[in-house]
Parts: sequence; structure tokens; C-alpha cells
Amino acid sequence: MNKLTKIGVSALCGSLAAVSAANAGSLSVSGGAKATYSSNEGTVTGNPIGMSTGITFSGSGELDNGSTVTLSITNTDKMGYSAASVKIDTPSMGTITIDQGAGGSGIDRYDDMIPTAWEETNGTSLGTGLRTVGGVSGSANIEWNVSSDMLPDGLGVAVALTPKADGAVGASDKASGGSAAEGVGAGWDVAVEHGSLVDGLKVFAGYSEIEQVATTAGYAGDRTQEVLGATYAVGGVTFGYQYSKDNLNMKSGTDAYENTAYGVSFSVNDDLSISYGVHESEAIVLAADNVTNEGESLQVSYTMGGATFIIAESSVKNQDYVSTTTYDRDGTTVVLSLAF
Repeated sequence: MNKLTKIGVSALCGSLAAVSAANAGSLSVSGGAKATYSSNEGTVTGNPIGMSTGITFSGSGELDNGSTVTLSITNTDKMGYSAASVKIDTPSMGTITIDQGAGGSGIDRYDDMIPTAWEETNGTSLGTGLRTVGGVSGSANIEWNVSSDMLPDGLGVAVALTPKADGAVGASDKASGGSAAEGVGAGWDVAVEHGSLVDGLKVFAGYSEIEQVATTAGYAGDRTQEVLGATYAVGGVTFGYQYSKDNLNMKSGTDAYENTAYGVSFSVNDDLSISYGVHESEAIVLAADNVTNEGESLQVSYTMGGATFIIAESSVKNQDYVSTTTYDRDGTTVVLSLAF
């Protein structure tokens, strides 16, 4: 996104001053707007014209020891606070990120790696209800992205930790989040990837474990999540495949979600991209029949300067894991996306 303005500051904020004195840095603002037209079968659409806006404040500075600090604060529609993160990049040690809902930490970075022209298969206006892996990213957490200087060429490793994996992400300084999930404790993720085995090939894997104690919520043990996959790019074509599983470890009801995703994208030129993707998710239900949710999406994206035009044709079988024909639906999403 293009920067609207840039303001010199002597420190990023008071909380960063507690880490180390910072040299003069900068604070920039970027934003975007998105208008959509949605047509989905079997749902009450009402007025199909939608809009979203967003503003992101990005700060950067340098500490006395040569480390760099990056601050990111995201405001969504109607200037509502959405997420924030602070990153400290230390020479030869890697990057420490304190994340409050920004997402993408731990194995959440691999929730859906299938190449697309626009959005994930379940990210269009036709919601699929798909459940995939997120690890500790849904809660305030701290991640260490290990420095490449400490690893073999092409290897990347990240470790994320949270003291309470209950989905709370918005506590202010000198405060703590209330418990949103009874019986849920600490959690940790490990994410590993390699991009130098073969030209164009990227392989990735991740594992997460979250403490769960037997309570009225019905946990039978700890929750574990795993993901494994690869993408391969040759010319303007990129292929992707991945497997993931979320073991909820429940005493009754849905015990796990097992997912398979695959797809391909093609960059016709610098402006035009086309993609097709499929994501299948089987809900493994105790003492009942399993249900498979299957979503697919064909997308076309065309960019003209700061504007992008998108069309997505999507379909879902057993939406929200409901196995009746009324939950087999098709939808069309038309998007105008603007970046400032």
C-alpha cells in the first residue's frame, strides 16, 4: 500500500521505551477500501452491496544495541481496533513478535497455503464454515522467529507461546485478559519450512499443543494440531497441496477436523491472475456419522494501478458441516479493491 504520510518521532511509544532507548524513527499510515457485490444461493442476502475499509499505522525505529523495532496497529471498519503487534529484530538472534490478534504466528501461517488470485477458498462471500488449524494465534502470544544465521540455508523455524490459549487478544498494558474458555491452559506452536531443496519448491510443516483439563466443557485431553504441505512454482504457474488436522480431543460431539487442500494459480502477466482451489474438511464425530465439508473457488484478479477488480465463483457442499442438500450452495463475489 502507498504511504499517506510520514511523521518523524523520537520514540515509537512509551511501552517501547521500557525495552531500550530508541533512535528517531518514523510512523507511516496506509489504508485501503473494498466494495463487493455478492450473490449466494440459498441464503437471505438482502442488499448485496458491501464495503470494508481499513487503516494501518506502522512505526519503526532502532535500539541502542542495533536491534530494530517495528510497530503495527490495524483499525478496521468505523475505526474499530482490530489487532496490533510489536516486533524486535535482534542481529544474529532473530525476531521476537508480541502479537495481539494480528494473526500469522505459529502454525496459523500455514492454515491455507494454496495459491490464489485473491482469497482462500473459504474467504469469499459464500462462507463455507470450514474449520482449519490456527494454533495459539487466536490468543495473545509471543513468537520467536529464529535467525537464518543460526540455521542451514533455506530453513526457517518459528516458535510461538501463549500462557492462556483462550482466544483473548485485546488486554491493555498492565492488564490481563479474562478467561474466555474454561479448562484451557497454555499452548505452544512450532512451524518449520524449507525453500532451497529444489528451485521453486517450498515445503512446510507445523505442530501445536494446547493444554485442556477435564471440565464441564467435556475435554478428554490436550488439543493438538498438525499441518504438512508444499507449494511449487514454475514460470507463472504455482501448485499447492496440504494436509492438516485439528484434534479437539472431546468427550462427545465433534472430536476432530481433518483437512485436505489443493489448487493452482496462473499469473498471465503482471496484472492478470487466475486460480482454482479446493478445500475438503471432514468433521470426525463421536457416536455419529462423519460429515465432509467441501468448498471450491475459481477466481480472476486484474490490477490497474492502485485498483484491483476480482470475480470469484465459489461452491460448497455440506456448508457448516450440515449434510443436507439445502446446504449445497453456489455463490458469486465481485470485488473492487483500492489501496492508498
